[in-house]
Amino acid sequence: MEDDILTIEEVAKYLRVSERTVYDWAQKGEIPAGKIGTVWRFKKSEIEGWVNAHLSSSSKFTSANFAVQVKNILSPDRIVFLNHSTKRDSLVELANSLCTAPQVKNSEELVSEILKREELMSTAIGRGIAIPHVRLSSVTDLVMAIGICKNPIDDFQPLDDVPVRLLFMIAAAYNQHSYYLQTLSFFSSKLKSQELRDSLVAAKTADEVYGLLNA
Repeated sequence: MEDDILTIEEVAKYLRVSERTVYDWAQKGEIPAGKIGTVWRFKKSEIEGWVNAHLSSSSKFTSANFAVQVKNILSPDRIVFLNHSTKRDSLVELANSLCTAPQVKNSEELVSEILKREELMSTAIGRGIAIPHVRLSSVTDLVMAIGICKNPIDDFQPLDDVPVRLLFMIAAAYNQHSYYLQTLSFFSSKLKSQELRDSLVAAKTADEVYGLLNA
C-alpha cells in the first residue's frame, strides 16, 4: 500500500535524526531500505521492526556504563491510571500530565507532536508496552510520565498483537539525542521482565508504581 512507504524525510522525522544520517544508513545497508529509481524508500513495517530491535539490543543505543536514574526524570504525580479504550484518548491524557513537568515549556506543541508521531508510526514495542516519545526545542531536559491502562488498548497495532497496558511517555530536549535513545533502551530492557510488567499493571497507587521502577 502506498501509505506503507516512507520517504527519507519521514524516516528522519520519526527517528529524530538528520535526513543525511538516514541517507548514509541506507547507503551502508544499516537500515532496511530500497530504491525506486534513484530515490530511497522505506517500508513502514520494516522501519518499525528495525527500531524495536535496536531499542531492545545493547549494541547500538546503549552504553555499558550508562544507567538511567528513574527518580531524576519521573515523579509520582506524573503516574496516571488510564481508563480509556483508545490510544488517542490515552495519549492525550498522559501528554497533559507530562506537560505539568517544569521541563515542558509548550504544552500544546508536546501534545500535538506526540499525536503526530503516533500517526506516522506506532510506538508499541510489544509485550503490552508502548513508549511514545519526542524531542523538542521547547523541552529543557528529559522527563517522563507513565500511564497504567486499566483497559487493554487494541488500536496501537503492535507487531505481536498484544494490547497495550503500559505507556511510558518520554520528552527530551532536541539536543539530547544520545540520552534520549539510551533512556528508551533502558526502559525497553527493564520491561522485558514479565514479573515487573504484571506488577505494574496490578499496582493500585502511583507510589507503588514509582517504587517498582526505582527498585
